[in-house]
Amino acid sequence: MKQVVQNYRTGALALEDVPSPASRPGGLLVRTVASAVSAGTEKTKVDLARKSLVGKAMARPDQVRQVLDTLKKEGLVNTYNKVRNKLDSLSPLGYSAAGRVLAVGEGCEGFAVGDAVACAGAGYANHAELLWVPSNLCTKIPDGVAFEEAAFSTIGAIALQGVRQAEARFGETVVVIGLGLIGQLTVQLLRASGCRVIGVDVDPWKVELAQQHGIDLALVRSQDVVGQTYRLTDGHGADAVIITAAAPDNDPVVLAGELARDRAHVVMVGAVPLDVPRTPYYEKELDVRLSRSYGPGRYDRGYEEKGLDYPIGYVRWTENRNMDAFLRALETKQVSLAKLITHRVPLLDVEAAYDLVSGMVKERFLGVVLKYPEDGPPAPRVIPTPGVRSTRSTANVSFIGAGAFAGGTLIPILKMLPGVTLSKVCTASGLTARDTAIRHGFMASVGEPGDILRDEATNVVFIATRHDSHASLAAEALRSGKAVFVEKPLALTREQLDEVLAAAEHNPQLTVGFNRRFSPHTRRVRAALAGAGSLIIQIRVNAGPIPAKSWLHDPAVGGGRLLGEVCHFIDLAQAIAGARIRRVYASGIGLPDPASRLRDNVCINLELTDGSIASIAYTSKGDVSLGKERVEVFGGGVSAVIDDFRTTTVLRNGRADKLETKQDKGHVEELTRFIKMVTADAPPPISVADLRSASLATIAALESMTLGAAVEI
Repeated sequence: MKQVVQNYRTGALALEDVPSPASRPGGLLVRTVASAVSAGTEKTKVDLARKSLVGKAMARPDQVRQVLDTLKKEGLVNTYNKVRNKLDSLSPLGYSAAGRVLAVGEGCEGFAVGDAVACAGAGYANHAELLWVPSNLCTKIPDGVAFEEAAFSTIGAIALQGVRQAEARFGETVVVIGLGLIGQLTVQLLRASGCRVIGVDVDPWKVELAQQHGIDLALVRSQDVVGQTYRLTDGHGADAVIITAAAPDNDPVVLAGELARDRAHVVMVGAVPLDVPRTPYYEKELDVRLSRSYGPGRYDRGYEEKGLDYPIGYVRWTENRNMDAFLRALETKQVSLAKLITHRVPLLDVEAAYDLVSGMVKERFLGVVLKYPEDGPPAPRVIPTPGVRSTRSTANVSFIGAGAFAGGTLIPILKMLPGVTLSKVCTASGLTARDTAIRHGFMASVGEPGDILRDEATNVVFIATRHDSHASLAAEALRSGKAVFVEKPLALTREQLDEVLAAAEHNPQLTVGFNRRFSPHTRRVRAALAGAGSLIIQIRVNAGPIPAKSWLHDPAVGGGRLLGEVCHFIDLAQAIAGARIRRVYASGIGLPDPASRLRDNVCINLELTDGSIASIAYTSKGDVSLGKERVEVFGGGVSAVIDDFRTTTVLRNGRADKLETKQDKGHVEELTRFIKMVTADAPPPISVADLRSASLATIAALESMTLGAAVEI
């Protein structure tokens, strides 16, 4: 299918062929008929991408801080690779569209194939011929509303949410500062609510347009805005001011303070500096409010991705209900887009639309809509990568999932190994798959995992998706006769683990990304303690926090950091001891500490089959300057310390033996052994029995925390 993309480094726009999305539970597959180009959000994004590297840094100091934080934690090389991957990536554009439903995923009640729907959401309702959109970001289009009108439903919901934040009541006077598209829609929505409306803009054309829509008073900024507002309101001032302008300075904020009556609401919808002058806002005790996009539910993964609606008795107007209300306003003619849609551009001419929005073409505009053919041939699911020759080798590797770790670590290592051909790549987004294929040299990008699992040319599959799908994909790939590398964890539940292990009984070509056992530092410690008998192993992980809303903390998707990351260190303990785990006891920080619910501050005690014992302390509460990982091992009169997999010190008979390297956590060695398993019939890097032991012990640790008792393996 065709999709509009932008290169973040160069700012270049293109209409790319990308794999079409597959239908999946929780959402709708939609063929796009029209999509709206935002003159605010999208213009900002396009303008930022077209800036120099210095310009990008000045525009986004928050991202510069993130880079500096990463530099402290991960060093120069890893930080450079992450920044380069970000800069070279292809970004989707668009967040408001309309089309017809082609397929309805499981759990999407109230929708049917053929329905006309409006779609919302950056990353979902893109400028693309086919869309997969979660159900809470879709709403049916009423009869009589055209697709090109419905394509503006998200933008209309943004305007409507600003009105709701203003709490504008019948008969009140509201000033709208900024009469662009959202401002014009805000004016019409306020008029439909029975409000008296005053509009202000620097552009006389937009002022005139607002007058054509029946505004009570529309003024150019250079006119006596304050005097006329107070005359119209009998000297009281406006009951609310909604700022829909985008401005480089705080003039709209200053003006709002002058226009508002005592204790009025000032609502920020547009992008303006929040430099609030204290005196007028303090003396009038003004209520300053920000309007968050298109309503409650925005940025909530549970609402947007999982379809968990808010009860209407508690949250009357969600983003979905705001979209629906705007569409009904179009249906009843309370809002009209007839004079606001100024340009209709065929998808194939998309660059003309962005030249207009960015100001490269000096022409007046407001609503710009991209038009798509409503019917067309089926979109191809496999997209060959230009310039990459179709070859076959001993290890034809395909990836299902290709996030930051896969793109920054796994794929670059594989490209260095002999006998490896990068065949196909599939990600949740067809654009990400296409981008990965182009940047790393995969022969093709595909639309769904089945395109890889059914591919006879692929004999090696890497699974680097979100954790909840690891087990099912690994089992299916094993049953297809392919060698499988699964990024940790292997499974989130005992049932998932059983499914993978059953498949591995017939095809043991399975490895999990437990890379630390392959580090030269781990090998040095094992060699130093060979024959030492039972060991005492202490592992401290100063992991640092990750946002509470991250999918990693979601029990159903990421499993939490215990299942998702502590499994590394459980496997490391058994690798150092050369024995498997037989008993687990775990405890975590409890109430009243709010960190207790995230379960990323835990202590785990392991008993191993050779009599060794291990303790793992994993915390998100420490200072990053301490270093992340420290391993201490004692046995047979020998002490060994691994410090962040950079330095290993072995103490014996009062003498110290040191190993110093660049940080080496064993990724290269593990992948080398895995590929040799495929190309040279070598044994699996990790036995299935060890994979079972580490995975089951990790699941048991979570069970132990819940039970408050030890769990036998």
